[in-house]
Amino acid sequence: MLVGLIADTHGLLRPEALEALAAAELILHAGDVGRRSVLDALRGLAPVYAVAGNVDGSDPELRAAIDLVLEGVRVHVSHGHELGSPTPDVLATRYAADVIVYGHTHCALITTVGPTLVVNPGAAGAARFDLKPSVALLTLPSREARIVIL
Repeated sequence: MLVGLIADTHGLLRPEALEALAAAELILHAGDVGRRSVLDALRGLAPVYAVAGNVDGSDPELRAAIDLVLEGVRVHVSHGHELGSPTPDVLATRYAADVIVYGHTHCALITTVGPTLVVNPGAAGAARFDLKPSVALLTLPSREARIVIL
């Protein structure tokens, strides 16, 4: 199963992001969506689960966190802001999952903490903090992830 990972769109969905996620069977948005139109466009590609980030307000469609089992793999998605400054170690200590997906820092990252794969797809919206916009692709059940620079 190919899962598209996206975060920190802040209301901007680049055509390159849609192209990078086109083969995804499911898309997980790790918060700071910005506009409902972002989710609508992503739904044109695949089913979407999305969490609220610190800029999303109280959209009832966005949950604080999502816990799924996909292909036998436990996946946790949250924005990360609920932990202040999220780090892979803190996330892995807080959430029991095989894969943790988060956003908030805008820094693309793939790492492991013990048996847990921790992925931040980076920020797919406007370029900020001298970082290139990106998304990620996660293959399950093998738990292989890669960053796609937009």
